[in-house]
Order: sequence, then C-alpha cells, then structure tokens
Amino acid sequence: MRNIAIILKREMASYFVTPLAYIFIVIFLLMAGAFTFYLGGFFERDQADLNAFLQFHPWLYVVLIPAISMRLWAEEINAGTIELLMTLPITTTQAVIGKFLAAWAFTGVALALTFPIWITINYLGEPDNGAALAGYIGSFFMAGGYLAVGSFLSAVTRSQVIAFVLAAAVCFVLTAAGAPLVLNFFAAWAGEEVLAFVRSLSFLDHFQNIIKGVVDLRDVVYFLSLITLFLFCNVVAVNRFKGA
Repeated sequence: MRNIAIILKREMASYFVTPLAYIFIVIFLLMAGAFTFYLGGFFERDQADLNAFLQFHPWLYVVLIPAISMRLWAEEINAGTIELLMTLPITTTQAVIGKFLAAWAFTGVALALTFPIWITINYLGEPDNGAALAGYIGSFFMAGGYLAVGSFLSAVTRSQVIAFVLAAAVCFVLTAAGAPLVLNFFAAWAGEEVLAFVRSLSFLDHFQNIIKGVVDLRDVVYFLSLITLFLFCNVVAVNRFKGA
C-alpha cells in the first residue's frame, strides 16, 4: 500500500504541473453545464432532480476520459521511462494500481466540482438527495470503468493519439452495447443468449438504474468486475517491459 500511495501522489502531482488538468476540468464543467441546461432542459423539466445532469455523463466520459487515460502508459513507453519505472522496487501491479487510482481521484475532483448543480436542485425544490448521491457514486464508478479500459489500451501502444482513439472507440461500444446500433450487428448471426450478454455489457443500462436511485448489487459488481478485468490486462501488458 505504501508503494501504491507513493505512485498515486507522484501521478497526482504530475497532473497539476501541466495545463492538462485545468483544461480537462474546465472543459468537463463547461460541457456538463451545456448538456444539462440546453440538451437536458434542466429548467424546462420543472423537476428537482439530477437526471438532466447525470444522463449525459456516459457520453461525456466517452470523449473526455480517454484524454486522461491516453498518457498513463503511452507517454512512459514513448519516452522510454517505463524501463526505469520497472527497475524501481515496486511490482507491476502496484504501478498499475497507483497510476489508475491517481487518474480516478483526479476524475473524482472534476466530478466533485459540479456540486453547484446539487445545491441548485435543493434551492429550487425538495429533491431525493439519496438518489442524487447514488447518481454521483454511480458516475464515479462508471468513470473508473472507462479509465481502466483506457489505461489498458494506453499500455499497448506508444502513441497517445492511437491510445485515445482506441479507448474512445471501445468505450463507445461498451456504452452503446444495449442500443439497436450495436445489437443489430449481432442480431443477424447471434442467438438470443449472445444478444442478452452484449446487452448486459452496456454502461448506459447499468448507469440508468443507478441514477433512478436503484442501487442494484449487480450494477456495482459489473463496474467493479470491469475495472478488475482491465487492470489485470493492464498488468499483463506492462509486464512485457520487465527486463527490457
């Protein structure tokens, strides 16, 4: 845990010594606000809840999370510093978890800075704050899932641009897995069991359950399992640099 904490602090510090962190936070807040008030019709809905705000998070993350994850390993590989990192008295698992937790914590900071919208719904009405909290927690776990995917894909290429494109594409497919756009591709040749499995992979479906205030254990297990799976793949991808 000590080694993971050291890596986490190192990575968190690296975010804020470059404009990347501030650019990401500003863009995230601006886009979240624009989607909430213009596309979501926050005031027109005349309801004191966060649905107009939270429903667009999966699509925001599809674009913005890969912008964070693309540098996690691709930058180290391209600069040749990954070999140095692997010679330090830490395990690959500790390095992967430390980098992932730093990126996840940074995303949590950006998400927490949207708190004025929560204050607004409490000022305008009497919302279900339990459902609002569940929505925030669900959004945070969903961001962790996207980051785990992006971190793994960042470890298989030395190009940050390629890592971004791959992560955005995979995250889009996982988000829209329950939509006709994806299901129709499988419907032509796959059976109902395969379609049900593909549908169960949808970030959107699992997240929609949470923002309704229904915290189903299956949704929590889904996000945690996805994070664990891709972090494991991340460790395997990084291990190829051992002894290089």
